[in-house]
Amino acid sequence: MKMDVMNVRRRLIPTAALAGAVTLAATALTACSGAAASGGGKDGKLAVTASFYPMQFLAEQIGKEHVAVTSLTEPGVEPHDLEITPKQTGRLAESAVVVYLKGLQPAVDKAVAQSGVKNVVDAASLTELEAHDSAGHDHGHQGEGEGVPGHSGEHDQADDKSEAGGDPHIWLDPAKYAEVAKGVGAALEKADPVHAADYRKNTDELVGKLTALDTEFNDGLKNTASRTFITAHAAFGYLAERYGLDQEGISGVDPESEPSPARMKELQELAKKENVSTVFFETLASDKTAKSLAADTGLKTDVLDPVEGITDTSQGSDYFEVMRSNLKNLQKALGTK
Repeated sequence: MKMDVMNVRRRLIPTAALAGAVTLAATALTACSGAAASGGGKDGKLAVTASFYPMQFLAEQIGKEHVAVTSLTEPGVEPHDLEITPKQTGRLAESAVVVYLKGLQPAVDKAVAQSGVKNVVDAASLTELEAHDSAGHDHGHQGEGEGVPGHSGEHDQADDKSEAGGDPHIWLDPAKYAEVAKGVGAALEKADPVHAADYRKNTDELVGKLTALDTEFNDGLKNTASRTFITAHAAFGYLAERYGLDQEGISGVDPESEPSPARMKELQELAKKENVSTVFFETLASDKTAKSLAADTGLKTDVLDPVEGITDTSQGSDYFEVMRSNLKNLQKALGTK
C-alpha cells in the first residue's frame, strides 16, 4: 500500500508541473494579447506613425519611452512633395496610432484614408485653420489686401495657391501647436490606457514649454523698427498674425509655386517702402528666387526655417531650438528696439 502511494505521488508531480506550465503560458498569451490590443509595437511599445517632423516631435515628446515613432518623411525631404512607397503604406497599416496633418501632403492623406488604422489623429481638426494668401493675410479676417497699408492685394492666383481647408502651417504658432499637442496626448491615452497618466503628464509639460515659447516670441517681437519680413515660402502666416507682423511670401504656402514677374516687382517696391532689410530663405526648399530678389534689391539674406524637418544644416537640433533661432533672426532683420 505504501508503495502504491509513492507511485501516485510520482505521477502527480509531473502533472502538477504541466498544469503550472499551462497556466503560465495562458497568462503570457493573455499579456501578449493585451499588448496587441493596446497597440503594442516593437519591444512592447505603442507603434506610432507620424506624417512629418512636427507630428513626429509631438508623438515623441508626449509618448517618450512608451512609444516607437516612425516618420513617413525622411530628414531633408520637402514634405509637400512626399510620395508614399509600398513599404511605407504597409507600415502605416500596422500602426496603432497615426498622427498627420490633412491638407499638407496629398499622398499621406490618401494613404491614411486607405490604411484602416483605428486611432488616426488629424492635427488640422484640433485647431482652427485659416486661409492665408502669399502676403500672409488671413482671408477670414480681412480682404485680399484691403485695409493693409502698402499692399495692393493684386497677387497672381498661382502665388496665392493654398491647400484645401486653409494654411496648414499651424505648428509655427506655438499656441496653436499646443492645441494640437493636447489632441495627440488624448489619442495616445485612448490607444494605450495603461500609460494614460504618463501621457497626460508629458502633454502638460510640453504645453507648458510651448506657452513659454509663445511668451518669448511675444516679448521679443513687441518693439521692432519694422513689422514686415519677406520670406521665400509663405509658411509664417500664423506666426505673423500671432505677433502682429506682416509676412510677405515670394511664393504662396506651396513652396513650389512660382512667383509672377508682377509679384517680384511688387516685392521690390514693398522692400523700399517698408524698410525691409532681409529676404529669408529656408533649408529644405530652393533659395534661388529669394537670393535673386535680395540681389536685385540690395538686401541681405538669412534663414527663417519652417521647421518641416531637421537636418545637419538646421539651426538647432529640435523644434524649440530652431524656433528660437527663428526668433533671433527675425529680431535681427526687423531691428529690435
